[in-house]
Order: sequence, then C-alpha cells, then structure tokens
Amino acid sequence: MTAAIDVRMSPRHKAVLALLLGTQFMLAADFSIFNVALPAVGRGVGLGLAELQWVATTYALPAAGFTLLFGRVADLAGRRRMLFAGLALLAAASLLGGMANDPVALLAARAAQGLATAIAMPAALSLITTTFPEGPLRARALGLNGALTAAGFTCGALLGGVLTGALNWRWAFLVNVPVALVILAAGPRLIARDRDTGRDPNGRSSGGRGARLDVPGAVTVTLGLLALVWGATTGGAARWALVGAAVLLGAFWFVESRSPNPLAPVHVLRRATVALGNLGGLTTVSMATGATFLMTVHLQEELGLSPTATGLAFAATGLLALAGGAVAPRLIGPLRPSVVLGVGLAVQGLATAGLLVAGNVAWVLAGLAVCYFGNMVALVAYVVTATSGLPHHEQGLATGLSAMAQQVGMTVGIPLLSAAATVLGGVHPASGVAAAITLAVAAVVWLPGRATHPR
Repeated sequence: MTAAIDVRMSPRHKAVLALLLGTQFMLAADFSIFNVALPAVGRGVGLGLAELQWVATTYALPAAGFTLLFGRVADLAGRRRMLFAGLALLAAASLLGGMANDPVALLAARAAQGLATAIAMPAALSLITTTFPEGPLRARALGLNGALTAAGFTCGALLGGVLTGALNWRWAFLVNVPVALVILAAGPRLIARDRDTGRDPNGRSSGGRGARLDVPGAVTVTLGLLALVWGATTGGAARWALVGAAVLLGAFWFVESRSPNPLAPVHVLRRATVALGNLGGLTTVSMATGATFLMTVHLQEELGLSPTATGLAFAATGLLALAGGAVAPRLIGPLRPSVVLGVGLAVQGLATAGLLVAGNVAWVLAGLAVCYFGNMVALVAYVVTATSGLPHHEQGLATGLSAMAQQVGMTVGIPLLSAAATVLGGVHPASGVAAAITLAVAAVVWLPGRATHPR
C-alpha cells in the first residue's frame, strides 16, 4: 500500500510538473526555432549569408557559458526566484528581438535569450529534482522532462518554419512572450517558495543571506566555457580559443580545490555518478546532434530530399524518441541508472554505426529512429545518474552541471563531426567516428557504474 502511494503524483505535483515541463519545452524549442527561419531573418535585418551563423553563436555562448554559474546561484539565491528571473528576461529579450530592425538589436536579443536559458533551465530542472523525491517519482518526472525537451528541439525547427511561412520571422521571437507570461502568472501560486536548505555537512551556509559566491571559480569556469564554445563554433584562428579553454578550466579545478566556499566543490566533481553521468550526457547529446546534421546533408545533397521533406522525416523518426522517454523510467529501478545510461548509449552507438552503409532514405530514417530511441533513454538516465545521492543544497549545482553538459554537447557535436567528414571524405566515415565515440563512452559509463552507483 505504501509503495503504491509513494509512486503516485498528487494533483499539485502534476500541475507543478506541467508548468516546469512547459518551461523546458519552450527553452529547448528556442535553441532550434531559427534554423529554418535564418534566411528570412537575414533579409529582415540586413545580415548577409556569411553572418547568419552569429544568430546561433550569440545564443550558444551565454547559454552554455553561464549555465553552471547560474545553477549554483539558484542554490544560493533560490531556484524559484531564478526561474522567474530567467523567464522575465526571456520575455523581454523575445519582445526586443521581435521588434528588431538592425543586426545589433537582433543579436543582442538573441544573446539575452541565451542568458535567460542559462538562468531558467538549471533552475527548472533543479525544481523537478527537489520537488520529486529520489526514486520512481523523480525518474518518471525526468523521463517526461527528457521527452518534452527532445520534442522541443524537434518542434522548434518546425515551429520556426510554420511561423515564418504563415506570418513572418518576428513571430519566432514573439511566440515566447505569451507563454512566458502565462508561466510567470501561474508559477507563484503553484511553485512553493524555496525552503531553507540549512547548512552543508561541513557546517557552511548552503544558501540564503550567509552564503557567498565563489567569484574566482565563477570567473574561470565561465570564461573557460565561453572560450570552449567560441573555439568550437567559430573556427579558423578562433580555434586557438580551445587552448585558452583548457587552461581556464584547469585553473577552475585548481581554484575549487582551495576555495573555502567553492562554486563546484571538488568532492562533487569527483563523484563517480556526477562524472560518469555528465560524460554520458555530453556524449549522447553531441553525437546525436552531429549525426542529425550529417544525415541532413546526406538526405538533401545525396538522396535528393527537399528541406521540407527532410524536416518532416526527422519529425517522424523523432516519435520513437518519445517511446525512449517512456521506457527509461521503467528501466531505472530494476537496473541502476548508470547501467541504463550505458544501454542507451550502446543502442545509440550501434544505430549510428548502421548509418555507415545507409544508401537509401528508408535505411537512414530507420537508423535515426533507433538512434533517437537510445538517445532519449540515455538523456533521462544521465540526469538521474548525475543528480542522485546528492543533498538538497547541491541540487542546483548538479542540475547546472547536467544542463551545461547538454548545452555544450549541442554546441560542439556539429563542428566535431563536420571536421571528421572533411578529413575522412564524407558523412559515412564521420558516422563511424560518432559510433565509435558513443560506444566507447557506453563502456566507460557502464562498467564502473555498475559498482559505484547506489540503488
């Protein structure tokens, strides 16, 4: 009887979850909503073809660079407060973008949207992990979150195309405004105020008035992530920024090991569940994003599909991802989350390997469908793995790390596999690289995870 009650969501739980999932869907859709609309955006504000990449880059830089920082700020200042602040900024930035008439205003609005994502996404995710206790309820909530996030990425491109065709490109910005305002109006009545998290096991204040932000850690990790994203997305001479990223992230680890109030305590970063979970998350997101790009090129350039048909094909194959989001929570429990993460990565890697010999449309779509299924299983399992076993006052940090892994993965996957396709002479061998990386990480995550992750 007790077990049955423990895994049942109350009506209030369902309402809070719906609100948070709506937030995550909107933030995920914002990442891809301009993919189809870019040419119209360029014509509207005077951006040339070579400059259109900045619409994506100005969003990705703050979205990936500030996520970890604001995940920890949510622990200190309050997750509810940071969620509402991020949504308010998103609404204002979207309104500014919808009214932009020149490149500076448009790119400023896109950068502000990326910053809003960095503020709101880890706050929303940590509200899920702190609202639902560790176990079946949290696994179910994170499964729905993974499915809705994947649906947001998929629907973003379709929504951008529909809005641009039926109205104009400005609605790709403006559509966020009423959605954010509805969430801001309903949120205060549904989401409880952050409870005092008290003190951590070492007696330090974990939140509230007595807490201090680790400024050196915040500066080094934020600049390091910005340099990483800049080097990965810009190319050319900017690739030297990757060296700076390595130096800054190394300095971040040094600072954290000696800080009395670290932004990301080293004992958390060293936890096998945190390290393996985020490694799996970074891999599954980056390789799925890169494989999607490779097959987009293959379907249009070599197999002759139109852009519209390609978009519809991806939407159809993405339906199997929703099944992965439903299956993953059922596997977590009988199996350890890290084992489920390894299984999801293995399925994704084997399906990607099948794309090595994809010679027709049906084969490509079948391979991608199975790839997306494994990707969704891995997405759910990596968040559960990376946030399990951590106290309440470190959930913002844990979800900030997992959101950062996701944002960085989406940013670096396409440049990495594009470079592989250039060096190896085509999308098929580059698919082999994606498969090899995914399967190698599946083994790394699964083997030690069996022994280190608590049930």
